[in-house]
Amino acid sequence: MVKFDLHTHHDRCGHASGVIAHYIEAAVDAGLAVIGISDHSPYFGREEDHYQPGIAMAKSEFARYVEEVLALRTKYKEKIEVLLGVESDYFPEHLDVYRSIYERYPFDYIIGSVHQIRGVSIFNRNRWKNLDAALHADEKIRYYEQIRDSANAGLFQVLGHIDAMKGYYPAFSDIRGAEHAIDDALRAAAANDIAIEINTSGGTKDVGGWYPSDAILERALRFGVDVTFGSDAHVPARVGEDWEKVRDRLREIGFARWCFFRQKQKVVVPL
Repeated sequence: MVKFDLHTHHDRCGHASGVIAHYIEAAVDAGLAVIGISDHSPYFGREEDHYQPGIAMAKSEFARYVEEVLALRTKYKEKIEVLLGVESDYFPEHLDVYRSIYERYPFDYIIGSVHQIRGVSIFNRNRWKNLDAALHADEKIRYYEQIRDSANAGLFQVLGHIDAMKGYYPAFSDIRGAEHAIDDALRAAAANDIAIEINTSGGTKDVGGWYPSDAILERALRFGVDVTFGSDAHVPARVGEDWEKVRDRLREIGFARWCFFRQKQKVVVPL
């Protein structure tokens, strides 16, 4: 059994606790064979060095982040495999800038996550308060169109938390009329050989549980989409959280495998 977790953060992003080594130590203690470090990328499309410091690291910290992960990979190589990753926002208007920067570093994988729609955080529950119910489906469609486009961008190995818009608005899952957009996003993931993550951080939000829903996972299986695991830990104690429960649920749904990435190559792990 190869136990892994590809989605972890640390104090550089401004809203997580603990340094990178704390997350690696937590992974060792949790019996993981592989731990991925994937803090939030800087806002490379902005002029400021540290735009929104409570959300992402400064641009000037990025090279140091990579250096630290690589040094810790060597330090812990006898205990656990440490992978170099990053969770990247998907801003289509700045895609070439992000691509040119990421190409400078030896990433094992890049998680592409949609965190904003029309400049508003997907976690901002206020977007729904004054929005006519007839427009809810349009908002959901727009979200999945952006996820589809991120899958087609040729930059990511993993799509992060693809229904996280329900985090502080659980009714998001019940919005009808966007099924075709969800399917298009899943088809794009399959066509580009990109994995979607089962992200167990839903329990830190109002919605509880995991991202994505079982219904989306069932559709992903039909489209031949691979899956991976990420705790999205912002505290070391959450590293590997619910890994066994997720594995068992994936088996029940019908998955036979999941995967992680090393040097951007898929490593398949039987369930």
